[in-house]
Amino acid sequence: MAKNTGRLLGAVGLGLALPAFLLAPGRASRRRERPYRGVNFAHRGLHSRDKAVPENSLEAFRLAVRAGYGIELDVQLSKDGQVVVFHDDTLDRVCGVPGRVDERTYAELQELRLCGTEYTIPLFSQVLEQVRGASPMIVELKTGKRNRELCRKVCAMLRAYRGQACIESFDPLIVAWFRFNAKEFIRGQLAMPREKYTTVAPVLGFAASRTLLNFLARPQFIAYEIGPRPLTVRLAEAMGAMRFGWTSHEPRNERGRDAVIFEFYKPRPKFR
Repeated sequence: MAKNTGRLLGAVGLGLALPAFLLAPGRASRRRERPYRGVNFAHRGLHSRDKAVPENSLEAFRLAVRAGYGIELDVQLSKDGQVVVFHDDTLDRVCGVPGRVDERTYAELQELRLCGTEYTIPLFSQVLEQVRGASPMIVELKTGKRNRELCRKVCAMLRAYRGQACIESFDPLIVAWFRFNAKEFIRGQLAMPREKYTTVAPVLGFAASRTLLNFLARPQFIAYEIGPRPLTVRLAEAMGAMRFGWTSHEPRNERGRDAVIFEFYKPRPKFR
C-alpha cells in the first residue's frame, strides 16, 4: 500500500513539475522592470488611421516621443544586412509594390514611400538617434532566414544605445538567443490565439499560443493579443511574467496589465 501511495505521489509530482518547467518565465528585478510597468506604448509609433503619418516612420516615432508614450517597433534585415524598421515580410501593403523586404538592398528600399507619403523606411539606427533615450522602447525582431545575424546586430546597437529598450518576438528561438547571449535586456514572448498561427504546423501553433515553449527562452514578459488568455498563459503570469497586451484600441485594456501597446487613440502615457 505504501509503495503504491509513493508511486501515486511521484506521478502527481511529475504531473505538476512538467507544466511548471514548460511555462515558467524568467524573472527580472523590479528596478529593471520599472521603465516598462504602467506604460502605454505607441504601436509602430503614433501613426494615424488615415495613414498621413504612416506606421514605423520617423514622424510616428517623433510624435510618440513628444506625447510622452513608449514606442513599439519592428526590425528586420534588408538584402545587404541593414537593420530596417518595417513590420511586414512583403512590401505590397505599406509600399504598394510586390516583393520581400529582405530581397532588396537598403538603397532600393529607400526609393519606396510609406503609404503614399513622403516618408521612407528608416534604419533602426536612425530611430535610436531620434529617440535618444526619451521614451522606453519595445523592439520586435521579425523572424526570417538570418535570425542570428539580426539578433547580433540589434544586440550591438542596443548595447551602444543610452536608453531603455527591451526585445520581443513571436519566435521563441530569437527570444532564447537574448536569454543566452544578452541577459541584460528584458525579453518578451509574443503570442496570440492558436487559429492565428497560419504559417506553422498546427501542433507548433498550439504550443506557441499556450506559451508552452517558455522553457527555451524564459521570457520575462508575455505580450499576448488583447482578448481571453489561455490558462497556461495566466499560469506563466502568476509565476512572475509581466503582462503586456497588444494591440489595444480602448483605454479599458489597461486593467490587469503591466503594459499596453495601443493604436488609433490617445491614452494617458502612464496608467500606474
